[in-house]
Formats: sequence, C-alpha cells, structure tokens
Amino acid sequence: MVWANYIEGLSALFDQGGYTLWAILVASILLWILIVERYWSHARELPRFRARLFSEWQARKAMGAYQSFNRIQALVGDLRAEASRNLPALNALTTILPLLGLLGTVSGMIKVFDVITVFGTGNTRGMASGISEALVTTMAGLFTALSGLYFVSDLENRADDMARRFEADLVEEQ
Repeated sequence: MVWANYIEGLSALFDQGGYTLWAILVASILLWILIVERYWSHARELPRFRARLFSEWQARKAMGAYQSFNRIQALVGDLRAEASRNLPALNALTTILPLLGLLGTVSGMIKVFDVITVFGTGNTRGMASGISEALVTTMAGLFTALSGLYFVSDLENRADDMARRFEADLVEEQ
C-alpha cells in the first residue's frame, strides 16, 4: 500500500514537471551510473592498473636521466588518463542539468503567459500549473547537479592524488 502512495506521488510530480523533468531524470540516471562506475574503477581496477605500470617501470633497462624522466611522465600520464576517464562526461552532465532546469522554468513561464493571454489573471489554477512546472524542474535540475558536483570534484581530486603519489613512487624507485 505504501508503494502505491510513492508511485502516485512520483506520477503527480512528473505530471507537474512536464517533459523537461523526464530529460532531467535521464541525465541524472546517466550521471549517477557514471559516478558509481568511476568509484568502482578507483576501488577495483585502478590499483591493478597502477601495479602493472609500476612493474613495467621496475622491469626497465638502464636508461639515461632524460629517458627516465620521459618514461616516468608517460607512465604517470597513462595512470592519470585511466583515473580521469569519464570525468569530462560527468562535468558536462553537471553543467547540463541546471540548464535543463532552466529550460523547464522557461517552459513553465510560457504556459503561465499563455493562460494569462487567453483567460487573463482570473484563471489561477492554470497559472499555478505553469508556475509549478517552472519550480519543480528548477529544483530537480539544481538538486541533481549539486549532488553530483561533490562526487565529481572528489573523483577529480582522487585522480590527481593517485597520479602524484604514483609519480613520487616512480621517482623514489629510480
């Protein structure tokens, strides 16, 4: 019985938000799938990738200082690229979500002005529908973007920190 109330409430929310709220939902789901994938990768795949790169460094033949520097930079670049994979897409989604909210705001206000044009200011129910769409989509776009922004920033910091520590380990091993 409780689930029916939640589903009914979500249905009403999406009726209020219109088509723009569906676009925000799709972008939010994609954002969170990518965030979870990145944390999974940082926890499971990157330590193995780092170990493989480190073993490549340890198996090197004698090199000059310049060649060693270039090889260190190449290995750190490989690790940084793998640790930063999908971060541009995450940054794009956290930028797009508030813009989708703004699009919903504009769409809702256009509905309000259409009601005012046709019925004047006497149809408060029609105006409330447009204002509701504007507010719901703005809130949804901002909320999802702000919640994702923290995790994207954390992932960027983790990637940079991992690359710095890896570089320090390579230099120390030299």
